[in-house]
Amino acid sequence: MTTVHVPASRPTAADLSVWPASTTEPARGDLAVGGVPLTEIADRFSTPVYVLDEAEVRERCRTYRDAFPEADILYAAKAFLCRAMAHWIDEEGLGLDVCSAGELELAVTTGFPPDRIVLHGNAKSPRDLDTALRLGVGRIVIDSPSEIARLAAAVGPDGHQKVMVRVVPGISAGGHAKIRTGTDDQKFGLPIADGYAQHAIARILGQPQLRLTGLHCHLGSQITSVKPYLVAVRRVVGLMMRLHEQHGLVLPELDLGGGHGIAYRPGEPALDLTTLAGRVRAELADACATAGLPVPRLVIEPGRAVVGPAGVALYRVLAVKHTGRHVFVAVDGGMSDNPRPALYGVRYAPRLVGRRSTAAPAGVTVVGRHCEAGDVLASDVELPGDVRPGDLLAVPVAGAYQLAMASGYNLVGRPPLVAVRDGRARLLVRRESLEDIRRRDVGL
Repeated sequence: MTTVHVPASRPTAADLSVWPASTTEPARGDLAVGGVPLTEIADRFSTPVYVLDEAEVRERCRTYRDAFPEADILYAAKAFLCRAMAHWIDEEGLGLDVCSAGELELAVTTGFPPDRIVLHGNAKSPRDLDTALRLGVGRIVIDSPSEIARLAAAVGPDGHQKVMVRVVPGISAGGHAKIRTGTDDQKFGLPIADGYAQHAIARILGQPQLRLTGLHCHLGSQITSVKPYLVAVRRVVGLMMRLHEQHGLVLPELDLGGGHGIAYRPGEPALDLTTLAGRVRAELADACATAGLPVPRLVIEPGRAVVGPAGVALYRVLAVKHTGRHVFVAVDGGMSDNPRPALYGVRYAPRLVGRRSTAAPAGVTVVGRHCEAGDVLASDVELPGDVRPGDLLAVPVAGAYQLAMASGYNLVGRPPLVAVRDGRARLLVRRESLEDIRRRDVGL
């Protein structure tokens, strides 16, 4: 570990608004996160490298606990998971939402209590279900009718497993069509509108091994408006009322999922968590009063909003190319460590760090090193006009769905992850080496 001393001044410039709260500017052109200069991290661990601010992660967990004191907060592991992350989430009192046996086993073998874990997935494999039952997972969210009999058989005649049902409220919300999951025309969940969800729930009630504890819905990702959540509350409570009328069923839990939007660039909107909590609470109380039902315990599943703003990606510039009216700045990473711009057209705000430039800003496109024209990390952004090979670029809001979705494309190897806190930097996940890649390749 390295200890450094950085002045405690907090930059106030608008272009640092999307950076971790611990970000300081010890000198013009330099940035430090968690008390550690980014240039030091790049020199010590090489690039590309991901930096995760532990204090930012923990503070965001506490913000959710404070906003929803009566709810269960489950961190959505799909955004990013490693052993340290599971440990921080556990210490902050949150539960965990996982989507595979791999995520589940990593968390439990790190010491995370399995009864505070919920297993999701639209197509759970036999291994997923067997692992969940073996480890004693708290809830399994049923996503399709075919899972009901399979899960009941796996539980066995003398066993019991708490389950929820993922329902689709028919709401379009989210930052991109590919991340909207509350509509009736996508792969997740059971629609409310056509009675499909009610029919599946009736089948679950016929399986004594399965204890239905509540309903689950997830509207999508990168949602910045409160309104879709309020509509979802009304529609899901409406289904709860019909289930009570038909079966005498009173469900004690309602999981509203996550999808809470964050700003990736200065000036972009983000979901107001305080407003969300207050209005959801009021809407749920009113809907339940109208339906004549007790208010169920809320479950909230933030992922991106916890870890996204805590992460920073660091790259070295390898080449600068002037082609007609375009300037391409090529870096030593790209779509193998961040596929999101290629998948969703996401836009970032990279920043030159490590030297002070007096050059006027110029419009450039930051591209990766991979053999794809779509390997673009940041389109039409401003960097100093004298940007050159060897420069260090830092990209904020890099904590979610980047390393989690990293691939082995071009056999570049996935970057390492470094945690920072109180002037110390420590390696959490090492760089994937050529030897790692060779060891997996067992045939000739």
